[in-house]
Parts: sequence; structure tokens; C-alpha cells
Amino acid sequence: MTNTILKNIYMGESEDFTDLIPLMSTDDEKRLNSIKVPTIIPILPLRNTVLFPGVVIPITVSRDKSINLINDSYKKKEVIGVLSQINPDKEEPQANDLNKIGTVAKILRLFKMPDGNLTIIIQGQKRFSVNKIVINEPYFKAEVSRFLEIKPRRNNVNFKALVSSLRDVAIRIIKESPNIPSDATFAINNIESDSFLVNFVSSNMNLKVLEKQKMLEEPKLFIRTQMVLTHLNKELKMLQMKNEIQSKVKSELDDQQREYLLNQQLKTIQEELGVNVFQEEIENMKKKSNDKKWNKDVSEHFKKELSKLQRMNPQVAEYGVQRNYVETLLDLPWNEFTKDNFNLKRVQKILNHDHYGLEKIKERIVEHLAVLKIRGDMRAPIICLHGPPGVGKTSLGKSIAEALNRKYIRVSLGGMRDQSEIRGHRKTYIGAMPGRIIQSIRKSGSSNPVFVLDEIDKLSRDTYGDPSSAMLEMLDPEQNKDFYDNYLEIGFDLSRVLFIATANDLSGIQPALLDRMEIINISGYNIKEKLHIAKKHLIPKALVENGVKTKFNISSKCIEYIIESYTRESGVRGLEKVFSKLARNQAVKIAKGDKVIDNFKINHVESILGIKKYNKEIYDQSQFVGVAIGLAWTPVGGDILFIETSMSKGKGKLSITGNLGKVMKESAILALEYLKFQSKKYSIDIDLFAKHDFHIHVPEGAIPKDGPSAGITILTALTSLILNRKVKKSLALTGEITLRGKVLPVGGIKEKILAAHRAGIKQIVLSKDNKKDVNDIKSIYLKGLKFHYVNTLAQVIDVVLLKK
Repeated sequence: MTNTILKNIYMGESEDFTDLIPLMSTDDEKRLNSIKVPTIIPILPLRNTVLFPGVVIPITVSRDKSINLINDSYKKKEVIGVLSQINPDKEEPQANDLNKIGTVAKILRLFKMPDGNLTIIIQGQKRFSVNKIVINEPYFKAEVSRFLEIKPRRNNVNFKALVSSLRDVAIRIIKESPNIPSDATFAINNIESDSFLVNFVSSNMNLKVLEKQKMLEEPKLFIRTQMVLTHLNKELKMLQMKNEIQSKVKSELDDQQREYLLNQQLKTIQEELGVNVFQEEIENMKKKSNDKKWNKDVSEHFKKELSKLQRMNPQVAEYGVQRNYVETLLDLPWNEFTKDNFNLKRVQKILNHDHYGLEKIKERIVEHLAVLKIRGDMRAPIICLHGPPGVGKTSLGKSIAEALNRKYIRVSLGGMRDQSEIRGHRKTYIGAMPGRIIQSIRKSGSSNPVFVLDEIDKLSRDTYGDPSSAMLEMLDPEQNKDFYDNYLEIGFDLSRVLFIATANDLSGIQPALLDRMEIINISGYNIKEKLHIAKKHLIPKALVENGVKTKFNISSKCIEYIIESYTRESGVRGLEKVFSKLARNQAVKIAKGDKVIDNFKINHVESILGIKKYNKEIYDQSQFVGVAIGLAWTPVGGDILFIETSMSKGKGKLSITGNLGKVMKESAILALEYLKFQSKKYSIDIDLFAKHDFHIHVPEGAIPKDGPSAGITILTALTSLILNRKVKKSLALTGEITLRGKVLPVGGIKEKILAAHRAGIKQIVLSKDNKKDVNDIKSIYLKGLKFHYVNTLAQVIDVVLLKK
């Protein structure tokens, strides 16, 4: 109830409102209802107002039609009909734009305004219903009929209680609202007519025209009273909520004002004592800036930002934001470098001590240091260590930092999806901070650290941008001299940082980002290397981490048994877990006071670790017609792959199962088509393909498998099935096939050879073009393996299938 003009309840015919009595009695209501309404009356359309019987409201009239109507009716002292518009935005409403139920009104006063408009005071008298509009010009005239209102009986207790509740809620709203004068309570209490009370409250409520029109059109007074009370209760709750919020805000403002006054008093006291904390803080920043090694641009930028801080009021929130920014500029190591150690023999010694094998990466680091030593100004390249998990990619970065005598930083990029994590947020945002790169440089205190970007292939993207795109500038040796962070708003030199990225799968890296990095492949370890790593690194580490200080004797033979029977991986992470389990077993015995195991043997290992998980002679179980073993590359190293085939009566349909990708399915189709094409060469009845269905299956169907490497393996399995000739024992294949019968080279040769070693494979068939890849592998990995290099599928069949 926002419109609280008490004159809304005045009635009568006096020319001066001050003479009117502020109440409506039951007799007054009867008099209004007894007024005779002509059959045809002029109609005044109202935009945003609904007139209720008995209510007095002021209206400003500006339309030409409406002005003509008011002038004529006021002279003739005629009543008019008031109808609200269905669409308030309609400037010139037509007959069908008006509601059908309205209120007969009497014009009490008329005021002519200077702008030509009229302001009238009208009083609603009784409802009417429009039968039809009979005249449109110069204004609307309508044929109307009486609208009957159905009132409850006088002794209706429920209605009396309803009216009493309505009166109480209306009075509570008047008391709660600061915008309604308290005199309005007197008006509400002095309305005797229940019907007029409902009309008066309805007229003054904060409701849309549509809601008020619904109330006007409701013939039953009881129901209309319920509708009004429902809206009043909603309005009361909303008002109470607003008052509660305003009270809370006022209280918070009072606290802030109090804090401000206290701070001003404190500032005055400090000035009287000759102490200014904030000025002292700024002076300290100036002194600290004198020791910085920044260039002219950064120096001028800092002075400008410090001057801005000095001019700001320390009590405002922006002061803290600006101070944090200035402190970040001061804390960053601008042109502050650690001295590199160019003793190449020492570097080689540290790398060999911390990591067994990995000759290529060690050679690359030594090369980099040698060139840096000679030139002195070489920008650091971006290295990406690519290989399966657990081969030492991340720990290698730490060894490089130690060898170079540089600071070491590691940032895990796995799952990062917001580009602001890399480039930072603009300092205008609440809680803004630099990106992870600048933050890490700030913590290290050096502009030339070894920076390891771990799991760069696991960057993701979402609506907040693509972090891998944000890294393009950072990892480009031609651009990172002025790396732009959104928070700093000034370039920072990253050209002296040695970035080392690690990745398991290069296919997950954006091509543009991959192009900026030098890829160094780190393959897995063979059994001999794992044995050496276990003795030198894994076992001592497991003992220290589990608090075992007693002797831990375990033979090389026993370690090899653990490697072959309880792990199947390229790296040594799973092997480390096994030794930790053995160490924990010893720790339990020590804690209980039991006798510990002095010398671990195979039976001790089996009693602690359980039955062996993997069988080295796994290929022996697959010596069946139509079954061949392939070698596959995976992001976690190499693995062996079984290809199973079957043939049954049918119509030449080819079925492929085992969660295979598109490329692998195409290889299966190619293999079958090649056999059809060469059926005469291998004495195969061509009708066999039309009268039989073929099924190719790769076990472990839950694991997705794809790639062209299994091409010759699928061909071998199908040929073995059709010719009824088994594949030679302990033999595996890898290579891509063509429809012309050529064998093409594939990648991941070292990982596949290691997988063959782990599975006990003795012979490997691969493309002749892959011979260079085999020659590039150390001889220790090739020990015990025989390689068959082939150019055509005919050679494959001759090599791999038994004669019978």
C-alpha cells in the first residue's frame, strides 16, 4: 500500500476537501448503490488505474477524446463510465482494447493545467458491465447494464473474521512502512462499510492493473476479500524483509563509519607523535626499489604505480589492491639470475647418480650446457620429455636444476582449464593475482630457474578459455622475452628460464604448442635396468619412508622374479609400490618384536605379495589356429595384443569386436580383402568367403584400441584360420598393411620390444623400414630377440605360419 492519500476515502459533494468526513458509513454505501445509471454512458479509458466503488482518486487526462468527454460531462453534471485498458501501452485504444467490467464515476473537481491537460478528482460509485460500444466519436459511449455484487449474510462469522484480519494486516503494513503516514491507521479504523474497506485497500495496493481488474470483476465479496488478504500478507512479508535488510545495512554502515572515525583519530594521533605508518611503508618500498635491477621501462612503471599509491586514501579498499600490486612488482626477481655451473663432468656425474639409463636426455643437457658455456647468451630451449609413467621424467628436472646450480620450480598442469591460471587476472578484479608462472618465479627469487611443466598433455579447456593457447607465448623462445601477465600489465623476461615439459601422450597437445617444443622420447626400462634401479634407488627409498633400519638383503634373482611376476609396466612406479609393501611387512615385524627376514627369497616374496599376477610364458597359452600376437604402443608403454578369429557358415559377413577404433577396423577389412584377392595363390576356394561369416575379436573389450600397427597381426590370424596353419611359437608382429600387399613401418618400436621382452616373446616380425629404429636401440634391449624384416604380406605369411 504505497498510495496513502487519505482523501481517497473522502466522499460527498462538497467543493472543498477539508470539509469532507473521512469515513464511509453503511448508509453512504446504500446511497451509492441506489444511484440510477443511464443505459448509455460516456466511457473514459484509463491506462494504469482501476477505479473501485466509493474510492476517490485524482486522474490527469491528456488524450483529446478524454478531454472532450470530461468537459461535456462536467458541464452537464453527468456520470461517466471508467474502464481500464487491457494493454496499457496502447496510445489510442479501440473498443476491443477495453475491459468489459468497470465503475460508474462522478466528477467531483476539475483543474485545467497550463499544458492544456486536465486533472480531475473522481469518485467510484457502482460497478457496471458493458454490453457494447455504441459510439466511437468524439469519444466512446457504451450501452451498459448493472453488475450484481453478491454479499455474505450479515451474521456470517467467517466473513466478519476475514474482514477483521484484513483490517489488522492493513494497519500492520501502515506501521511497518516508513512511507505511509500514521494517520492512515485512523482512516482504516473509521471505515464502517466492509465492502468499501475491501475496495479502498484494493485500490491502494501495489498490484498490477491485471490483478486489480480481477478483483473488480469478482462478484462475490467473500472471495474478493480473500484475494485482497492474500496479496496483503505477501506485501507485509516483503515489507518486513526489506526493513530487516535496511536495518542490517544501516548497522553495517554505522560500523564502517565508526571504524573510519577511529582510523582518522588514530591517523591524527600518529601525525601528532610524528609517526605515519603508511608513509613509512611507502618510504620502505622506495628504498627497496633502489636495489632492484630492473630496466628503465619497469623502473618508470613502478614509480608511476607507487606515486598512485601515495596519492590514495589508505582507508579506501583500492589502497590494499594497489599496495599488493606494488609489492608484487618489488618481489619479482627482475634480471636477478643464479650463476650457472658449467662443470660438465660434475653435471654428468649428478645425472648418472640420480638416473640410470636415459642417455639421450643426459646427452642433450650436456650439449645445452656446452653451447651455453661457449656463447654465454643462448636463450634456453623448451624441452618436452615424452614417455610412459614412472620412467623419471619429473624427477629428471630436479636433477637438471641441481646439476646447473639453478632454482627448481614444478607446476602440475593436469586438469588446469582456466587460462587465467597461466596469464593471471586483471588487477581490477577482487582477489586478483598473477598467473602460476609469475607466482612461481616470484617464489623462486630467480629469473633463470629450471621450470618443470608437469603433465602438459593433460591441459583441458572450458568456457574460461584454453590454457594451452595461453602458454604459446610463454614457450616460444622468440616471444617469451616479454611475457605478458594480465596482473603485471608489463612484460617479464622468461627467455633465461629452462622450461622442461613432461607428457605421456603427444596427441593430447595442441599442434601449435607441440611445434614450440623439442621432443625427447624416454622409453621404458628393461629387466636389467629395473634391477639396477631397484638396488640403487627403490629399495633404499622404501626402507627410509617406512622407517626400517635393519638389513634388507634380497638377491638379484628374487628382484627379477618380482619384476616379471608382480609388475608389467614400462616405468618403475609399480615396482616401487611392491618394495614399499615388503618394507611395511618388515616394519610390522619390528613393531611386534618378531624376527625379521634376513634374506628375502622367492617363497618369502610370495607369502607377502600373494600369488604372482603375471605369467612370462603367456604366449604359450595362445597357440591355436586363427590366433596371433601383436605388439601395441600405449601412453603407459608397450603391450602385447591377442587377435582371435573364427569362421562359421554364413553369407560372407565380417564382424569385429573388442572396442576397436576406426583405423583398426579398416585394417581388418583390408586383410580380408587381400586374402580374397590372393585366394588363388594360397589355394583358397573363393566361395569360402561367400559361404562363411568371419569374426575378429581382440580380448579386453573394455579397453579402447586403435591404430594401424595391428594390420599384419590381423592378416596373420585370418590366414592361419583359413589355411588351418598355426602361428610359430613365441612370435609377435607389428606393421601396417596396404591393399597391394605392402608392409609399412610403424612407431613406438622400443616400447613394443620391451613389451615383447616382458611377455617372453623371442621373435618379432616388422617392416624393413623399421630396421633403422631397431638399430638405434641399445643392444641390451635386443638381447634374446630375433627380428624378421619384411616388405610384403606374402613374406609375412611365409615367415610366421608353420608348414602344417
